[in-house]
Amino acid sequence: MKLGPIDWAIMATYFVFVLGIGFALRRYMKTTTDFFQSGRSIPAWVAGLAFISANLGAQEVMGMAASGAKYGIMTSHFYWIGAIPAMVFLAVFMMPFYYGSRARSVPEYLKLRFDEKTRGLNAITFALMTVLSSGISMYAMGLLLNLLLGWSFDVSIWLCALIVLLYITMGGLTSAIYNEVLQFFMIVFGFLPLVLLGLHDVGGWAGLKTGLEHVAVSNGFAAGAWSQSWAHMGSPTDNPMGVEWFGMAMGLGFVLSFGYWCTDFLTIQRAMASESMSAARRAPLIAAFPKMMFPFLVILPGMLAIVLHQRLGAGGFSLPTKADGTLNYDMTVPLMLSHYFPQGMLGVGITALIASFMAGMAGNVTAFNTVFTYDIYQAYIRKGAPDAHYLWVGRVATVAGISASVAAAYLATHFNNIMDMLQLVFAFVNAPLFATFLLGMFWKRTTGHAAFIGLISGTVGAAIHHGLTLPLGSVPGIKGGWLGLTHQYTSEMAQNFWTAIWAWSTCFVVTILVSLVTKARAEAELKGLVYSLTERLKSDAEAWWRRPAVLGVIVLALTLVLNIVFL
Repeated sequence: MKLGPIDWAIMATYFVFVLGIGFALRRYMKTTTDFFQSGRSIPAWVAGLAFISANLGAQEVMGMAASGAKYGIMTSHFYWIGAIPAMVFLAVFMMPFYYGSRARSVPEYLKLRFDEKTRGLNAITFALMTVLSSGISMYAMGLLLNLLLGWSFDVSIWLCALIVLLYITMGGLTSAIYNEVLQFFMIVFGFLPLVLLGLHDVGGWAGLKTGLEHVAVSNGFAAGAWSQSWAHMGSPTDNPMGVEWFGMAMGLGFVLSFGYWCTDFLTIQRAMASESMSAARRAPLIAAFPKMMFPFLVILPGMLAIVLHQRLGAGGFSLPTKADGTLNYDMTVPLMLSHYFPQGMLGVGITALIASFMAGMAGNVTAFNTVFTYDIYQAYIRKGAPDAHYLWVGRVATVAGISASVAAAYLATHFNNIMDMLQLVFAFVNAPLFATFLLGMFWKRTTGHAAFIGLISGTVGAAIHHGLTLPLGSVPGIKGGWLGLTHQYTSEMAQNFWTAIWAWSTCFVVTILVSLVTKARAEAELKGLVYSLTERLKSDAEAWWRRPAVLGVIVLALTLVLNIVFL
């Protein structure tokens, strides 16, 4: 791929803006509140766009396109049942606890609700998860720059890590948030032309459906397996994702979805930085409107690519294969860009991909440095130090987090779809955590000992299930089967969903049982932390379009329509 001067100019301009935002904000980073929480001064619409953009990293932009090619329109479930309902639940029911408790992080909320050991466990597991997730972003960017610019994988990830390091250490969370807003628009402007050009090439939606029918039949499925989202989920053998409707609804729609959107500090941190309780509750709902439309922006390129791969083959458009003979779906977006975009437009598309990397990387890094500083260093290593000391530790933690992420990038090379790896990480960490939060916020009888033991049990349950199962065609190792083999799933994603179900169920049951035999905290200590002991927020005085409940109903209704249309 040859870039022209205008392409390089577009990329250079973007990097100037990214670093310029960090440099401009540096003089305002005087306290840890400024650096880690943006002084709780971010407007709702900015927090909303940052909320969605922090999740719109390279692993989503490249991973969802890869899943679109590998699984078809069923990938939309990661949005329409795997995100929107949970975002509404977070806004309406859970943000009042996060924001109202004045907790600086999700682990700190766990300390307030349960105890110190539960907070410590979550802080450590979350820090590890953010490093792995950040590593996936770095892996995706390394692949991108290696393919598009000819740079080595090693040089690519270290160079991009340095850029993120500079603007986060200078401007903290505020720098990340305003860069994420910029990155949101870059991604839209970069991918919308790609989708329109691809649709025009295959003959519109009707032509795409026809092409996908040929893809499905050639892979041994019914004609609509790649173009219908629900119709072929009666059995895991009837669809390319290898998941039946219960596994999808329970594993993704409930456990993984709510586990991520309702407990992951990476996204919640953006809403917690809002200027008021009302703004904090509206932020996830503002994000939900563009979120429900993003399948058309990031999944369609993958669906178009698999049609082009089958229609044109080696003579026109062909996805590469990995050493094991499987298609390398992660290369979908870069190849689509090189296939459709001329010089000039190519610079916009590549910059959009780089922007997605920056968004995902920065989101993980800012969440990591906050949790490490507040919930690990301040809580266990050095208490009572001056605020300036913790500000310095936060910057050092940024360096350490990025360095550890580089190592994690190499783990991702074992997967032919980075979304598979990402969902596996969530199954181990977020799935049991959601069970803990659900019981803690809505059952006052839940105890600290139960929460701690439940979290450990859930993670162990996930490990046992993963160790005893294996995706079809895989060998024992990082993809499972390392404890023996009792069951084989038709795909990695199916295994991930059921790993999450086992993790959540184990944690849920164990937490209830241990709570019943341990002493609960006094109700007076739980006010503002448990739903039944917290005064209901009233929004009657606000305009209807600012009320979380009304916005939530609208969002859910629109999502239902999308599920019916693409049934």
